[in-house]
Amino acid sequence: QVHVAESGGGLVQSGGSLRLSCSASISNSRIYGMAWHRQTPGKQRELVAVITSGGSAVYADSVKGRFIISRENAGNTAYLEMNMLKPEDTAVYYCLLADPERPPGYWGQGTQVTVSS
Repeated sequence: QVHVAESGGGLVQSGGSLRLSCSASISNSRIYGMAWHRQTPGKQRELVAVITSGGSAVYADSVKGRFIISRENAGNTAYLEMNMLKPEDTAVYYCLLADPERPPGYWGQGTQVTVSS
């Protein structure tokens, strides 16, 4: 049984900050890569940031220099610190626990982020 849950979304003004959290529970002791994606109505889900099991991070060009992905040293908990938010960052943000044996892995239910201008 796998459960992925996001939290921390909300409404913020342009230029503000939010921190999203993702906690994943899985019935083994493995450490997985984790990622944040986002989606707006009528558009495909897009990758925002990825962090490997070893802690290496990769970002979409649109968020480089503004967002920071991090994770706990133990377990499968990840964070997305979002700074200098723009209205175009408005979306539902989804956490992914990346399982190479069952690609892409396991999704959370999503958390809404709304940035007002």
